Amino acid sequence: MRVIIVKRGFEIVSKYVGEEVILPRRATRNAAGYDFCAARDFTLPSIWKMNFAKVIWNRFHQKDLTSEDYIKAQRELKPFLVPTGVKAYMQPNEFLLLANRSSNPLKRNLILPNGVGIVDADYYNNESNEGEIFFQLLNFGVKDLVIKKGERIGQGIFMPFLLAEAESKPLAEREGGFGSSGK
Repeated sequence: MRVIIVKRGFEIVSKYVGEEVILPRRATRNAAGYDFCAARDFTLPSIWKMNFAKVIWNRFHQKDLTSEDYIKAQRELKPFLVPTGVKAYMQPNEFLLLANRSSNPLKRNLILPNGVGIVDADYYNNESNEGEIFFQLLNFGVKDLVIKKGERIGQGIFMPFLLAEAESKPLAEREGGFGSSGK
């Protein structure tokens, strides 16, 4: 009997079981990235409808702005987290690189504001959100964009990483989910 050890892959997050969430898959034989789909319908508002557009208009027309105007605008101008309903498991010396689809900026006015996302191996099954993967997206189009459940929103590539010599080993364990490793 031959034992096969699964080293990396995808699972559906428990709150989405039975909701026909699509597991990531490669579109072609030589594709590096696994296409991720939205877990549910999601409306991405246009950045031009937000308060920061008021700041730009007022600056252009040389109107006075208050500190509160800038603070409100900055608070609103942030990416939205589009859920995938998927989590990824991998080896401790690997990570999942999240990247935008090459067609998103050109055809749909969507960008990943941080350029890429990094999903660490210890994000899988964390207490906070079970390791659900989200794509941070901004819609720079002039109209809101509705992403339909099952539409491809980004891609993920499993990658190994190297450690520096004489590294002082981190002692902390992950406490939480999205964005928690920087605490």
